[in-house]
Amino acid sequence: MRPSNTFLLLQLVLFLSRASSAPLFAEYIGAQFNGVKFSDVPVNTNVPFHFILAFAIDYDSSTSPPTPTNGNFNIFWDSTNLSPSDVSAIKSQYPNVKVALSLGGATVSGQPVNFSPTSVDTWVANAVSSLTTIIQQYNLDGIDIDYENFAASGDTATFSSCIGQLVTALKNNGLISFASIAPFDNSDVQSHYQALWANYASVIDYVNFQFYAYDSSTTVSQFLNYYNTQEINYGSGKVLVSMSTASGAGGLSPANGFFTACSDLQNQGKLNGIFIWSADDSKANGFQYETQAQSLLAGSS
Repeated sequence: MRPSNTFLLLQLVLFLSRASSAPLFAEYIGAQFNGVKFSDVPVNTNVPFHFILAFAIDYDSSTSPPTPTNGNFNIFWDSTNLSPSDVSAIKSQYPNVKVALSLGGATVSGQPVNFSPTSVDTWVANAVSSLTTIIQQYNLDGIDIDYENFAASGDTATFSSCIGQLVTALKNNGLISFASIAPFDNSDVQSHYQALWANYASVIDYVNFQFYAYDSSTTVSQFLNYYNTQEINYGSGKVLVSMSTASGAGGLSPANGFFTACSDLQNQGKLNGIFIWSADDSKANGFQYETQAQSLLAGSS
């Protein structure tokens, strides 16, 4: 007997419901130009997986050093090894994989990447136009906001308006299905992102909080306290825990109990997901922590 259309529809709805609530694994990739490819990274098919291309930056790469362009974004990731055809290939191979791009980052050519719009309206118009081109060219699914430096420190309203209007426009235009922000525990950074959150939380799906920006002496109990604090700061949001595989990275390392802390949060029903910075660094150790993280998350599904 063949299943009815109604039965198939109900199964699809159930699958989509589970997928939307399942804990997420995310991985930044492409910032270090060391030849890492999507296909190098192990993917657990039982876990929603986001690759995040690092970075698209509103700077002119033809100048030395690159200079701000007021919202005209260019590709600054390793597009040779992470091309539009590579995006299509990994998404075709793994239906659970989506690919996003991240805006900003900390530095470009050794200089700070400053958020420095000349006006909200022109920055938003330029950003929507330039990012639409990149998103369509690469068939991307989402956007991540990772500005870490601000030309006008304290001007949180401009940041909130620019980024909030950008994400809203990209979603309303059907160009992206999810958005994340990537703050860390710095007073200037937090003031900007919490202003954005206060005004535009409804269009932000994940908070990729950089817990690896804390000190490398962080203990499990401190990590859990940090998580609880950020859960309060980003009240209704899905705050992801994070670790860095870079040499000399801060935060809670696997050796000091990162996965123990993740299991504790999982047992409390609070583990929304894990992200790792970055695939470029993990290439040297064979992506062992990516495998471990996804295995843990699969147990929450």
